[in-house]
Amino acid sequence: MRFFLVAIIASFLTGCGALPGQGPTAITITSEDIEGDAIRSQYALINVDRTAVNAIHAYRPELFSKSFRKVPGGGRSSRLGIGDRLVVTIWEAAPEGLFSTPDGKQVSVPVVVDENGYIFIPYAGRIRVAGLSVEGVRAGIQERLKGKAIEPQVLVVVEGNESSGVVVVGDVNKPGQYTMSVRGMRLLEAVARAGGSRQATYETVVTVKRGRGAGTARLVDLIEYPENNIWLVPGDNILLTHKPRTFSAFGAVKSTQLVPFKTESVTLAEGLAQVGGLKDFFADAAGIFLFRYEDRALVRKLKGPIADKFTSNRVPVVYKLNLRQAEAFFLARSLEMRDKDIIYVANHPTAEFGKFLQIIGPLLSNVNTANALITD
Repeated sequence: MRFFLVAIIASFLTGCGALPGQGPTAITITSEDIEGDAIRSQYALINVDRTAVNAIHAYRPELFSKSFRKVPGGGRSSRLGIGDRLVVTIWEAAPEGLFSTPDGKQVSVPVVVDENGYIFIPYAGRIRVAGLSVEGVRAGIQERLKGKAIEPQVLVVVEGNESSGVVVVGDVNKPGQYTMSVRGMRLLEAVARAGGSRQATYETVVTVKRGRGAGTARLVDLIEYPENNIWLVPGDNILLTHKPRTFSAFGAVKSTQLVPFKTESVTLAEGLAQVGGLKDFFADAAGIFLFRYEDRALVRKLKGPIADKFTSNRVPVVYKLNLRQAEAFFLARSLEMRDKDIIYVANHPTAEFGKFLQIIGPLLSNVNTANALITD
């Protein structure tokens, strides 16, 4: 009977690789073959240490503002356009002038720039103003009135700068079109005038469409990186979208699941805690892996020239953390998670043997019972 048991155990050990598991063991992932073959496999394997964490913290991603050219004059629109509402006030030097009234020697004429870019002023006729500055329009009207009015003086005031409007839509409290002042308007100001985002700033994505170009950033990044708070130009379209951030956890964790970010920042340590931590008797504390895409510029700082062998600017990276080292707990507390990150905790090599013992446990019990009966 014992020889029979030994034969069964041997057969189980031979097929131990077929035992169920949450994924590959840490030994498989960190093998020399895979680490040396990282380029052909299109990923970079990086050990999480103090140097790596400092480099990640110090790295600044490409700014959202680089998607847009720098606007001269701080973004303000100094040119008139179709739909703008003006008030033209004309003074004369004598009470018997063309524009004099019993109440004074001036008159105010409200006008709107028509679909062809013109306005009409009595005795001056139709004047093209689209594309001109306010001063250019004032000087043009005054020149047209010379010889007709008595020493005319003209003032032009913009009541409604409709041609310099921007559109804000999406997850805002007051979507609509908003006109820019002469000073100009920055992106955050447009969002504020639209009532702000209906969702948390770190869960809101801002997209600016300008002509054929576009750029996207999280709303919180406009505050964290002030350069991203760009000057708008007339005709910009702004879309706010609610996009909650999530990360996934797999392997030897107590709860394999998709986890939403409940706060603005979540560290790797907090991410592991949210899924119940490592699974007893299965997890390899030396095999904690974080999968994400990084900018090639950051990978270059972490891995050197090897980063230039990747063809894409977004490089797949696998970070490895060894929680058997005390410092690793501080590193896990410092390394922040990002949207769509994947945490994988590898199985400990002995976990496979533990599963094997669970499978043959009933068999051992039956063998012991049979031996007792034979002895009796």
